[in-house]
Amino acid sequence: MTTDELSFKEMCAEFDVTPRTLRYYEYIELLQPRREGRSRYYSAKERARMTLILRGRKFGFQLEEIRQWLMIYENEGTQAQLKAFLDMADRQLAELNEQRAQIDQALAELTELRATTESLIDK
Repeated sequence: MTTDELSFKEMCAEFDVTPRTLRYYEYIELLQPRREGRSRYYSAKERARMTLILRGRKFGFQLEEIRQWLMIYENEGTQAQLKAFLDMADRQLAELNEQRAQIDQALAELTELRATTESLIDK
C-alpha cells in the first residue's frame, strides 16, 4: 500500500459507509480499487469517485445513472461529462420539484383534516 491509498476499512471510515455498501459499489463497477491478494486499496481517483457517488445519491440520482455518468468521463472526457451532468441535473430538479409539490399538497390536506378532526373533539 502506498501512502496516498486507503485500505478497505479506512475507506469505509472516511466516507461513513458500511462494508456492504463499499463492496456493492465495487460489484456494480462504480469503484475499482487496486487489489493485492485479498486486500483492496483505494487511490485518490477512487476516493474522488466515491465523493461523486455519495453526492449523486444525496441528490437522488440512481446508481446506474451515476455509473454511466462516471463512464462518460473515462470514455469521452470532462466536457462530455459536464454536459451530461447538466441534463441529469435538469431531470432531477424537475423530479424534486414535482415531489415537493406533492409533499406540499399532502401537508395542506393533512393540516386541513387535522383541523377538522380537532373541531369535532371540541364540540
